[in-house]
Amino acid sequence: MTRNLTVLALLGCTVLAGCGTQNRSLESVHQPVVARTDYVYDMPSPGDRLSAGEAARLADWFDSLNLRYGDRVSVDAQGAGPAARDAVGRVVGRYGLLMDETAPVTQGEIAPGSVRVVVSRMTATVPNCPDWSRPAQPNFNGHAMSNYGCATNSNLAAMVADPRDLVSGRTGATSVDATLSTKAIGQYRRSEPTGAGGLKVETTKGK
Repeated sequence: MTRNLTVLALLGCTVLAGCGTQNRSLESVHQPVVARTDYVYDMPSPGDRLSAGEAARLADWFDSLNLRYGDRVSVDAQGAGPAARDAVGRVVGRYGLLMDETAPVTQGEIAPGSVRVVVSRMTATVPNCPDWSRPAQPNFNGHAMSNYGCATNSNLAAMVADPRDLVSGRTGATSVDATLSTKAIGQYRRSEPTGAGGLKVETTKGK
């Protein structure tokens, strides 16, 4: 009877070892996933211009979205002339952003005499984290933990300023600005050593 129970226990351990997420290499299976959401705002632009009231409402809409770095703002060319586009660009400039040349495809038709502003926002998340689906022991195949990579990649997804960089990265500049490249080095050389003022004296005795 004892032998049968031992065999069943070993079989149970083997079954558990084969369940859960399998991390078989140094690169975790838990990777950031980037999703894009498009926010659309249609407003009238009679005579290919925006009234002062429409510009203020557009700014209020940007504030409600908490427009920030990483967001892409564009104007759909179907119903926008150059004057209306420039007016939208001036509002976008208040937030320190530049407008994209082309707008993504959105649903619905643009009414005649209207302009469509599109804000594209990307977010990065790591699905299924934390992941404790696989027990640490037994580990007959030398797997990493099922949760391996969750902390690092979740922090990366949370801290990256522009999630688009996780998809395609950025191309290097065609020219090099020597002033910018040496700025950090110059600041380091000009800084006073941290120990120049002497060591700080700490004591547990009262004054």
